[in-house]
Amino acid sequence: MATTSDTAPADLILLNGLVWPGGEHQDGPEPTALAVRDGRVVAYGSDVEIRELAGPRSTVGDLHGRRVVPGLIDGHMHAVRGGPTWTSELRWTGETDLRTALATLRAAADAARPGEWIRVVGGWHPCQFTESREPTRAELDALVPHHPVYVQALYEVAVLNSAALRSAGIDATTPDPAGGHLERDPVTGELTGRVFGMGAFNRILDSIPPVTPEREQRSTAAMFADLHALGLTGIVDAGGFGMPPQRYEPLFALWRDGGLSMRMRLFLSAADPGQEYQELQEWMRHTPPRFGDPMLRFAGIGEVVHHGCHDFEGLEDFTISDDAAKELLRISYRAAEQGWPMNIHAVLDESIDPILTCWETVHERIPLHGLRFSLSHADRISPRNLRRLAAMGAGVVLDDHQVFKAGFSEAAWGEGSMSETPPIADMIAAGIPLAAGTDATRSSSHNPWLSLWWLINGHSVDGVTRRAARHRMSRERALECYTAGSAWLSFEEAGRGRLAPGALADFAVLSEDYFTVPVDRIPWIRSELTVVGGEMVHTTGTVALP
Repeated sequence: MATTSDTAPADLILLNGLVWPGGEHQDGPEPTALAVRDGRVVAYGSDVEIRELAGPRSTVGDLHGRRVVPGLIDGHMHAVRGGPTWTSELRWTGETDLRTALATLRAAADAARPGEWIRVVGGWHPCQFTESREPTRAELDALVPHHPVYVQALYEVAVLNSAALRSAGIDATTPDPAGGHLERDPVTGELTGRVFGMGAFNRILDSIPPVTPEREQRSTAAMFADLHALGLTGIVDAGGFGMPPQRYEPLFALWRDGGLSMRMRLFLSAADPGQEYQELQEWMRHTPPRFGDPMLRFAGIGEVVHHGCHDFEGLEDFTISDDAAKELLRISYRAAEQGWPMNIHAVLDESIDPILTCWETVHERIPLHGLRFSLSHADRISPRNLRRLAAMGAGVVLDDHQVFKAGFSEAAWGEGSMSETPPIADMIAAGIPLAAGTDATRSSSHNPWLSLWWLINGHSVDGVTRRAARHRMSRERALECYTAGSAWLSFEEAGRGRLAPGALADFAVLSEDYFTVPVDRIPWIRSELTVVGGEMVHTTGTVALP
């Protein structure tokens, strides 16, 4: 039995299960029971051993053979952005055919108020459907003629029905917005309903009437409840584009009111091109590094540190200019001086190279070891840059955006390129700290089990095995990345992401055993009971608790 030295009775005891505590492999029989007191793990071991920690006021539950794992921590999610509109949007994660997906629009329209927008904003891609396509404007018109409908596939394309075009004030005479394109029929010049680019997406989404701050707060809480049902107990929010301080108000209000059930670790991004240093300097000037409490804490600067250093999905030629690199160096110095971790989005090795040059320059004056600098994605990173990254003690946050985009990426990067995208085995061999996440809610699905499935078997949802076997993870290593690995980003790997005695009691009881279920069942795993700090935040009622 692994236990703390304190022998006081436990608050909660769970028996008759299978407990994966994480960390180093333990010799001997697999633990079957877990004890919790004052929000932390007291011990794990056999039923007989753990039962001895029960007192007259202990709650004792029967797991009925279910698997217990540390609570999942998504190492890269845009939850602050996604929360305020969560209850106003549909999600097509897990839908396998267009006909069924379209039926959700009809059902939503039947329940909506007159004129209310019906929308699906990212988190899915046409390749997951048997039809391998998005809906047409005509299909949306026929299905939902009286409500504006907006359906966006990742950041690739969006389709509007006629009511949505009217509501957004768009017709055949409307010029393309900056950074976007409105598709027109080449013969008639009429709008097809398909739009492309961030400029077009934002043009339409900005025309949707906002909701009250109270509703945004409730929506954010509802998002966390849905994520708890998947076994998530923590999120590292990556910031991202368009995230000025006011975008955090719904989350902060939930936190102030004592309603925050998800442990949030926040990376803070520059919102306005050309103002990056000033904006990030303001964040750092008014906020000490790692400021917060166990539920909400500022984690670092990123993932948008400088707009000129962000290579998006890496599918088009991209170069970091000398001016952008100079500003990145300036910001990196300032972050290191203040003791702030930094995370930067970088897909292409051509982008990673000048970023690491900036970091190495800082590293010569202010050692970065221990500051938890990291790259998100690093899909095309070279062996040379892996060595440079390792020399500074920097990490990589893996995500599953290629589970949808692998075919497009291979077309851009060359046949066979996805066999080493990302080069996971080389990252492990170099000793790179690895975290894992989804990049949800728009760039990918919010389902952590889909991300774990992708890490393990290297498939994309179009059914093609892309990544070579040596770059696929074991189930244990993938789960380690999704728990303690993500906790590394906020200096918490010793006390979160594990069920070691003394660690925070954040865990999930799974619907199926992640370690033995057929691999294609992994995306369908759910949590039967999710606990944060010893408090139940989700239950299906199947775990017997008095």
